[in-house]
Amino acid sequence: MTLPAGTRDRYLAEFERVGGSRKGRPAWLRRLRDEALARFLASGFPTVKHEDWKYTGLAAIEQGEFEAAGADGGDLSPADIAGILPGEEADRHVLVFLDGRYRPELSTRRDLPSGAHLGSLTGALGGEFDGLVPYFSRSAETAFTDLNTMLMEDGVFLHLAKDVRVPEPIYLLFLMSPAARPVMAHPRNLIIAGENSGVTVVEQYAGRGDSGYFVNSVTDISAGRDATVSHFRFQEEGPSACHVAALRARQGAGSRFAAHSASFGALLSRHDVHAVLDGEGAECLLNGLYLGNGRQHVDHFTTIDHAKPSCASREYFHGILNDRARGVFRGRVIVRKDAQKTDARQTNRNLLLSKESEADSRPQLEIHADDVKCTHGATTGPLDEEKLFYMRSRGIDEASAKGLLTYAFADEVLRRFDLPVLRSALEEKLLAWIPETRRVQEFLRETGQ
Repeated sequence: MTLPAGTRDRYLAEFERVGGSRKGRPAWLRRLRDEALARFLASGFPTVKHEDWKYTGLAAIEQGEFEAAGADGGDLSPADIAGILPGEEADRHVLVFLDGRYRPELSTRRDLPSGAHLGSLTGALGGEFDGLVPYFSRSAETAFTDLNTMLMEDGVFLHLAKDVRVPEPIYLLFLMSPAARPVMAHPRNLIIAGENSGVTVVEQYAGRGDSGYFVNSVTDISAGRDATVSHFRFQEEGPSACHVAALRARQGAGSRFAAHSASFGALLSRHDVHAVLDGEGAECLLNGLYLGNGRQHVDHFTTIDHAKPSCASREYFHGILNDRARGVFRGRVIVRKDAQKTDARQTNRNLLLSKESEADSRPQLEIHADDVKCTHGATTGPLDEEKLFYMRSRGIDEASAKGLLTYAFADEVLRRFDLPVLRSALEEKLLAWIPETRRVQEFLRETGQ
């Protein structure tokens, strides 16, 4: 779609502010910014006529007069940050980004093993690290990844050398501060895990206040041969926010990559995941939970590309929708011609708690090999009437029975979150989200969960 003149001028002005200043920028980054700008101006934002955006309108983003946030971001203290992060761990790595910019005074830097580097992307692009071009020049570019490349100011850069393993999780907190005008941020994160390395990363996105804003993030992950990368993503943006995110992973032979996501916030959210199993014997897990109420619209668009033989993937996404909320899931599994011995399974389940809620599910298999085991399935509907009747017949009131069944539906996904402090935090937020939780909490105490 051609951009309206006002929108075009606004993004051009932001581009000149961020990328137009050539001083201190490597030539390859300037070239990538210019190319992204040309593509974005030519294509504009996708419309519902585009197959990949068939169920998700972008009027809230297209019509929003978003500008870059100011540099101050208001008053925040380390104690405020501790109250936002899950759990109460004192000894952990935390990098804080406010309105898309790194805030070292709010971050907690701990000693890392030799061969591990953790810092802001701005520092890496300033010449501290060479050879970053291949990690920025990727496939699966969209209008939003182009917009991010045009306007990114900062993000996280994590690099692990061969055989380096970081035992503690690394927390990346992205906050948006209250603003009198619509603001936007475009965080860009790059995680490179060398051969036989290992790391756990938690990305958390949150807003302070109810003001409308736009966050458009991109995270690129490279997992080398036999590397293990666990990635957790928790989105709880403000109720008027628009949140678009892309997670792109490329895996080497024998690598293990797990991406867990939980989406609770934002008026409009879209999460694109694109994982390429580019080495024999690689394994991939995508595991996600999304909740929607009011008029929330939450969209997940996933692609798992089996490019090499003897790889395995598992994908589980559950959505719970109430009021007039709408959930969208499109999961695509590609098996390339030479990717024999592929083992891929995909499941999407949606629970509708009201007659006005809606879910659109499109699991897809694209298979070009013949020696494979691939399955997919999707279900959408209300709570099981037989299970409700069974619980009611044993003296459980209707509201409590619905709460217990809703919790159990979500817990099938949450139990795979193998980071206990985050899983506990998400369970608490789930209990706060479910209308009737007293009986659920009693049950959890009785069973010791």
